[in-house]
Amino acid sequence: MSGSIRVIKGLVALVTGGASGLGEATTRRLIQKGASVVICDLPTSNGHKIAEELGDKCAFAAIDVTKESDVLEALNIAKTRFQKLDVAVNCAGIGVASKTYNFKKGVPHSLEDFTKVVSVNTIGTFNVTRLAVGLMSKNQPDEDGQKGVIINTASVAAYDGQRGQIAYSASKGGIVGMTLPLARDLECEGIRCCTIAPGLFDTPLLRGLPEKVRQELAKDVPFPKRLGNPDEYAHLVQSMIENPMLNGCVIRLDGALRMQP
Repeated sequence: MSGSIRVIKGLVALVTGGASGLGEATTRRLIQKGASVVICDLPTSNGHKIAEELGDKCAFAAIDVTKESDVLEALNIAKTRFQKLDVAVNCAGIGVASKTYNFKKGVPHSLEDFTKVVSVNTIGTFNVTRLAVGLMSKNQPDEDGQKGVIINTASVAAYDGQRGQIAYSASKGGIVGMTLPLARDLECEGIRCCTIAPGLFDTPLLRGLPEKVRQELAKDVPFPKRLGNPDEYAHLVQSMIENPMLNGCVIRLDGALRMQP
């Protein structure tokens, strides 16, 4: 019977949003496990500094995930420096807080803001995916016929969107909705697709909140009663890479959290 747990060592990964938060934790874990990583993040990020710190197995590509030319350049870095691409992890994302309509001021949600969030989160994820799989398809298949894996990042907001999260929830719901059809589209080339839907994690976004607010947020998590550690997200990424039976699935990583309205 064929089938085995995939070894991380020797794989090449591309991580968007890889210079901070969940993406940085993923980059560091994969490097630690013996992979090579292309960090993809904005030119204003710490990506170059992190790549220098992590050494020869790490490169930085300053990109906008919504731009085809930028993503192709990042893939070219993976190909020329590391000769292949086995894994793409999409962590890049943004959000805005705004209700559908401000009835006190008589002002609707900014269409520009809504479009930008969907563009970065949903379209950016698809843009990276659709281009990355072309390079992955050139890999030699393993004993399962596997050539690569795409891991996308949604959110519990895709299921439990709160007031003021209409744009963010819609964008993450789109990522959830893409997961199974991507897996079905890509099975012919032995490329898997999985999605992680994180809850509340101790990322730079939440670290900017007052400690009292952070503690209140943590109380809403049934167990463990704390914010998630970014490395716990990265550990699930590792498991998704290693386990070939994980495909077409969305896994909530949230400590049983269900967001209140």
